[in-house]
Amino acid sequence: MTVNIYDDLNRLEATFRKTAEFAEVEQAVAAVKADSESLTLFKNFRKIQLSLQEKQARGEELVAEELEYAQKTAQLAQQNQKIMKMLEAEMKLSGVIEEVNRVLMKPVQDLYESI
Repeated sequence: MTVNIYDDLNRLEATFRKTAEFAEVEQAVAAVKADSESLTLFKNFRKIQLSLQEKQARGEELVAEELEYAQKTAQLAQQNQKIMKMLEAEMKLSGVIEEVNRVLMKPVQDLYESI
């Protein structure tokens, strides 16, 4: 019997979108989008994060000025209530994702534990 796991994954995605944790992130994102100052600050924060991650992935050395700018932008973002609420909501949502991953990996762990 062939199983199409993608049908189940699509149902899981639909259910995931209905969780309270996802709704909280959606609301927090909408609040950031509705506030031009928060939106600009978050976009800058995200752009810097992605840029530094790309440089690290390529093995490039990070320049002190870049790191200092990233730290200052992160501090400003942390002082913004809307951005912080969004990041906290994302962390809660990440907990749900971690639990799903733990459940999905259980059969593999069981196999290894049987050795």
